[in-house]
Amino acid sequence: MTRGIEYGQLMHKAMRSLIMQVLADVAEDGLPGEHHFFITFDTRHPDVELAEWLTERYPDEMTIVIQHWFENLTVGSDGFSVTLNFGDQPETVFVPYSAIRTFVDPSVEFGLRFETHSADDEDVDEDEEDTEGEAEMAEDVEVEEVERHGDAEIVSLDSFRK
Repeated sequence: MTRGIEYGQLMHKAMRSLIMQVLADVAEDGLPGEHHFFITFDTRHPDVELAEWLTERYPDEMTIVIQHWFENLTVGSDGFSVTLNFGDQPETVFVPYSAIRTFVDPSVEFGLRFETHSADDEDVDEDEEDTEGEAEMAEDVEVEEVERHGDAEIVSLDSFRK
């Protein structure tokens, strides 16, 4: 007997596919118009590849901006890599889609958020945990610039927090 339709998993898969397609289009044709992306990801994810100094500076999560200066955007089936400028220091990062927490394009007020579970939820059965997470599309996206380092912007996406 089947356990039911796992809408949460299906939604996450569809949204990650959307992100992959958008990034693939940008890798091929560049950013159209005023489009740009704020992508927040879990730096603790085992498949994230990040310079050691960035991992030390952002031990839990990091937001990258794909806008004015980026190179070598490579999109794969599991994640993407891109070279960004951090205070005149180019660094390549690899972000698996499963590490993404938020994806925002403020130019068109579009955003996706992937629910995460805190350490308090560790008792939840792994199958239950996969189905409990629901993704939400953000309305009224407000991105607040917190710090600026060269061409890389560090931002707070508090409007996504509950």
